[in-house]
Amino acid sequence: MRLQTGANNQDKEEIKKIAEWILTVGEGTAEGNNDGATEIEIPNDVLIKSEKNHVKSIVSAIFPSIVEHLNDKGYFEDKAILVPTNEEVDSINEYVLSKIKADEHTHFSSDSVCQSEFIDEFEQALYAPEILNGFKVSGIPNHKLVLKEGVPVMLLRNIDQSNGLCNGTRLRITRLGKHVIEAEVISGNNIGYKTYIPRMKLIPSDKRIPFRFHRRQFPLVVYFAMTINKSQGQSLSTVGLYLQRPVFTHGQLYVAISRVKSKKGLKVLICDKDGKPKNTTTNVVYKEVLQKMKEDTTF
Repeated sequence: MRLQTGANNQDKEEIKKIAEWILTVGEGTAEGNNDGATEIEIPNDVLIKSEKNHVKSIVSAIFPSIVEHLNDKGYFEDKAILVPTNEEVDSINEYVLSKIKADEHTHFSSDSVCQSEFIDEFEQALYAPEILNGFKVSGIPNHKLVLKEGVPVMLLRNIDQSNGLCNGTRLRITRLGKHVIEAEVISGNNIGYKTYIPRMKLIPSDKRIPFRFHRRQFPLVVYFAMTINKSQGQSLSTVGLYLQRPVFTHGQLYVAISRVKSKKGLKVLICDKDGKPKNTTTNVVYKEVLQKMKEDTTF
């Protein structure tokens, strides 16, 4: 559906081919019928050629001349680099921020265990603020949040749905303050709307943490790169898929490659454990999941 939007007759045949390939990845029929984790080949015309600095290569492919376009309102509107894990997101975002010559503002969160949690003196020492500061949890910003004016960020909470300020909304920072951040919406139906974002108390929902704590921080994350899972629901014109390690959950590869609106907007960089580029990667599809989805939709 994304590929067909705005397509002309001349491109229809090419669109049909790439759409069929994307569907075979999603259905687990690429490279033959497979169930589970299978190695598949990625088309050469979407691969990024890289020899040494792979992060630099994919950033250059997705955000060319980024410094010159920092104040261009539409430049970051629908571009992103997708990776499997949060650690890779942080690494790419830090690299791009280091290349932007603008004043850096570092915001540290205030972390504490929720008062509803019953903890004794031993646990109080175990969950001291400096321990909580080190937690990197999906869905909330890190303890240390580094921002610069002009950079794109993603909102992590619903703030004002009537004005499009929802979890996943993309914005561009226009002014940084100590207690509030001014930002401009660059995605959705409210592009150009300016808003002011305060610090908020954020409680992670990660079930792997055996207690509840809250982090008082700006509900934002830099989004030159984002995890594949976080990209679900996004429609982008340019996607760079960086796989220095393969995907690890059902349908993850399909989600990544189906974010784009055209074939020319998809760029993929894959490397092995030694850092050498390759043209194959793992696709994870469990047929029983697809079968269960089909059964549920018949009712």
